[in-house]
Amino acid sequence: MAGRRLSLLFAALCLLAPTLLATDTVAMAAGGVTTAWHDGTFALDKASVVRRSNIVLGRPNTEASQFAPLGNGTLGAAAWAASGFTAQLNRTDTFPDRKSPGWVTIPGLAKLTGAPDFSGSVDLYDGTLRESGGGMSLTAFVRADKDELVIEVTGADPAGIQTAAVSLWPGRTPTLTANGKIATLAESWIDDKATTGSGQAFGTLAAITAGGRNVAATAAGSSAEVGFQPHADGSFRVVVAAPHWTGGDAQATAAVLFGGDGAAGRPALRGAHLKWWHDFWGRTGVFKMTSADGTADYLENLRTLFLYSNAAESRGRLPGSHAGVGDLFNFSQDYQQWYPSGFWFWNLRMQTAANLSSGNSDLNAPLYNLYLGNLDAIQAWTKAQMGGLEGICVPETMRYNGNGYQRDTTPKTASSCNLAAGATWNGRTVTTGAEIGLWIWQQYQHTDDLDFLREHYPLIREAAKFLLVYHPVGADGYRHAIANAHETQWNVQDPTTDIVAMRAFFPVAAQAARLLGSDLDLAAQLDTARTQILPLPRTDAATHSQQLTEAGDASGTTVIADSYQQNVAKHNVENIGLEAVWPYNVVTDSSGALFDLATRTYQNRQYRNSPDWSYDSVQAARLGLASEVRDGLVTMVKKYQGFVSGMASWQGGSGKQPYIEQSGVLTAALNEALVQDYDGVLRVAPAWPAEWAVAGTVSVQHNTRVSVQAANGKPTTVAIQAGSTHDMQVRNPWPGASVHVVDGKTRAVVVAPTTAAQFGLTVAADHAYLVEPTGTPTTAMPFAPVTGVRATAAKHLGSVQIGLDHISFGVVVREKI
Repeated sequence: MAGRRLSLLFAALCLLAPTLLATDTVAMAAGGVTTAWHDGTFALDKASVVRRSNIVLGRPNTEASQFAPLGNGTLGAAAWAASGFTAQLNRTDTFPDRKSPGWVTIPGLAKLTGAPDFSGSVDLYDGTLRESGGGMSLTAFVRADKDELVIEVTGADPAGIQTAAVSLWPGRTPTLTANGKIATLAESWIDDKATTGSGQAFGTLAAITAGGRNVAATAAGSSAEVGFQPHADGSFRVVVAAPHWTGGDAQATAAVLFGGDGAAGRPALRGAHLKWWHDFWGRTGVFKMTSADGTADYLENLRTLFLYSNAAESRGRLPGSHAGVGDLFNFSQDYQQWYPSGFWFWNLRMQTAANLSSGNSDLNAPLYNLYLGNLDAIQAWTKAQMGGLEGICVPETMRYNGNGYQRDTTPKTASSCNLAAGATWNGRTVTTGAEIGLWIWQQYQHTDDLDFLREHYPLIREAAKFLLVYHPVGADGYRHAIANAHETQWNVQDPTTDIVAMRAFFPVAAQAARLLGSDLDLAAQLDTARTQILPLPRTDAATHSQQLTEAGDASGTTVIADSYQQNVAKHNVENIGLEAVWPYNVVTDSSGALFDLATRTYQNRQYRNSPDWSYDSVQAARLGLASEVRDGLVTMVKKYQGFVSGMASWQGGSGKQPYIEQSGVLTAALNEALVQDYDGVLRVAPAWPAEWAVAGTVSVQHNTRVSVQAANGKPTTVAIQAGSTHDMQVRNPWPGASVHVVDGKTRAVVVAPTTAAQFGLTVAADHAYLVEPTGTPTTAMPFAPVTGVRATAAKHLGSVQIGLDHISFGVVVREKI
């Protein structure tokens, strides 16, 4: 009966949510501390909370840079209101130049987008763009189950003639067909670039059809078009398919893909699509954040937008982003700011981290496939370009086919893992393979998927072999090498990246080998090598120019240096010393004097919150610097958010391509600020800003989720939902206070009251546990499910915004926060 009463209460509150805007915004700040935990469940209404972050269009998004993002992980669309309706189609597999399948235009929708009563929004929970105006409505989505963009319209003039076209631009040479109700626009090519090319076939196919009366297809020039009359009730549908394409019979392919989609009922087209998105949000760790000044709310919106956009671009064979760019939402035809055939791992790792801690480890599969699928090619590259060494030197900038070239012209002078390249950006960046191996290991720790580890172990093994042979033991008993400190210092003695990579990766590689019963000799070598790694290099905090040692730490003036070589040119703005904190995890809050050293390194870092991929906020979270997390995130958003979709511009302002990397860093940082367990110790709210109230869930090791509510800098609900039976170490969420742990349903005591700073907890699969102050049971607080109110207007943070404001009589109308 209790569970049924809870369900009825939760449903009632969700129905009332639209009337509770004030409660939605300031309930915690008002002092009424409640809990969303009841009867073994953390009650957060995903649909209403996610929709707090909808992209609201108070006026038509007529500029391409004001695009609405749609996608299914392999096919994406950037949609805006030019020429009635325009959308650029993009795919993850049109190498080597990432060419677009084309622009879709529907001129007859100008009546809708030009209407004085126009309104629109991207419904993130449904993965759908909805617009209305002038008595018409539009519903558009890229089907989650099929590579189709669907545009459904109501309210059109039944007697009028509508057209819809998909077109290409000068420089493209498509083959066109038109037959019955289907027109196609196709182009295919071979990646036959000299030196760099793969010889593989690629192409683009865009096919268009419509649901209406008297549908007829035509094709001419570089445009494939359908003309038709709406149905008698004024409704019609345009369907555009853009599947994987390497050549063939375009008409036959389109006919099979479309099937009866032009005339199918709405449930048939929308059902699987909506189910996928609702299931996605159901397994995703959603946050609701509030603050008196609205800052937390805005950052929550950006986090939710990242989760949506990343899901919309990360389900293909290869990653949807190649250099931190939101490639599936490109709106600039075939323009690419960076080498379109290559992938920069530095600009993808924030997405990898955010996926893991948000409960979406499956979205990392394209990244791992990029490297595992190219293992043989990477081995061949390593032997040819790195002096015949065994193992793999994974190119930091790696072409999709596994070589390290970074451009097609003069390729050898701009390549990664290439001794002959000389001093250059990534010629001797040799730690990418180790970092990928670490992420594979962390994914295994999160999922307990031994088959996943076994499949990807060859990457770990070969990366470990390479690091061993590239860093031979010197006369002093330490391992040494000349290498890059990533892109910042080139060809220097013993860079910090190499030192922390070996410290972090060698024990992991040995543990993986023993777990799988494989390469025991290698594991023994790695055990020995762990004792041969140099201490972290030091330099002075003031000038970053002196070569110091750990003996100087007592003075409080040392910081971690980029390498053992000072006073050399710096070519990028990476805070290399902080790599020890994240992502390599070799300095933790249990590291004593090293933790103090890392904190000084952060406080005296040379590059602050720049550029859009800066990891400052993530590293601040690891160092427990809540105010730095807050200030850094706000600074980054104000500086780099360039698009009303929430995406960033690499150097600030608006640009020709949207970047997803900045919101990826934001998501990873917020997750780390709320919950951490990177070393097996669970920390709750270790760096959560006191000014922000939060309710949310973070995924941690062993398929376990931790749901937290916090206000005024202190947790109020801490719930652990275990996905497997295992032992945990838990840091006391209320330092110095007596706490205990109870079963989340029966309230049986699992851990007796303790004031220890850290305690052990054994959890059972599919059980939930509450960590709470002794004498203050969570369930004694009033129960209130976490709900949200659907966004109805654009949001603002300083000069940046999500969505577009309504304009009434020439005056911009903003929502009050």
